Amino acid sequence: MKRVIKRTTLVLLVVIIAFVAHILISTGFFRTVENKFEGTVLKKIPIPGAEDITVSPSEGFALISSTNREIYPPVKEEKGGLYLMDLKNKNFNLTHLTASFDQSFAPHGISMIKKDSIYKVMAINHTPKGHSIEVFTMNGKNLVHEKTLTHPSLISPNDLVLIDEHRFYVTNDHGYTKGIGKILEEYLGLSISNVLYYDGENYTEVADGIAYANGINFDPKRNLLFVASPRGFLVKVYSKNIDGSLEFIEDIPCGTGVDNIEIDTDGNLWIGAHPNLLRFGSYAKGKEDTTPSEIIKITYNGKNDYDIEHIYTNDGTEMSGSTIAAPFEDLIVTGNVMDDKFLILKPEK
Repeated sequence: MKRVIKRTTLVLLVVIIAFVAHILISTGFFRTVENKFEGTVLKKIPIPGAEDITVSPSEGFALISSTNREIYPPVKEEKGGLYLMDLKNKNFNLTHLTASFDQSFAPHGISMIKKDSIYKVMAINHTPKGHSIEVFTMNGKNLVHEKTLTHPSLISPNDLVLIDEHRFYVTNDHGYTKGIGKILEEYLGLSISNVLYYDGENYTEVADGIAYANGINFDPKRNLLFVASPRGFLVKVYSKNIDGSLEFIEDIPCGTGVDNIEIDTDGNLWIGAHPNLLRFGSYAKGKEDTTPSEIIKITYNGKNDYDIEHIYTNDGTEMSGSTIAAPFEDLIVTGNVMDDKFLILKPEK
């Protein structure tokens, strides 16, 4: 009997050690983050929680999603906002586009697309009452709220990308939203989140088996959809079918917790990332003052043909919790989860 107890205890000990080791290794706990950036911080823009940023290269402006993200999901109504920043004017002037929006607004992932001279803008919104997608039209600096989209399948929406003014893809970053299921999903890195496709009327699951589906973007020139899986340290690549369904192509191992994705005019992917997910988790809960940041650039030429360049790494003293890197000409507009500012970087040529 004692021998059985010893064997059982040994097996349990091995399982626990393997469990802890898996968590530490798969979240980047042992990675050393050194400050590295060949360039200068051109300006610090005083907006809190600029988690997502997207750029119009042709018109030279950035659209910024900003709110207080210290408590998620919010337990009280937030008054975050969408901001437009002029990138052609080096003063980087800001316009608060949603100052008159009269409902609870804690914007998360955003996307915009232009038709004629009008932009369609969508923003994921988290409120104490639940999740929604807010739909706007933007003409110049005039943003008008059109409608609110809600659906039971939007269980934990994170980011979205417009295909046209009516259709889009959206990520759910969790399969479980509370309880032991959520804890196991996060710590074990369970691949149970998904991507939904909205065809203007219905939501359809088009990709699943993703560990924390996060940032998403679409390259219409190559008909490719890219999905960030920070818990898997991967970018997942899909081809888009005519009916909106997806065909998986490959995973790109990135070695860091990839977040939001921007695509430049040459088709390169720019991604804000979290090198140490455990440290980021503690930071997001207010248990750490800082957390590392990273910006990577992926040149994707096709299956099994890609290069990854580490543009910026920081231990968190300059920028904590980087989430997005939006390139414009010789600049990189960076966003983060909870800092009270975001940075505009200018790399050396």
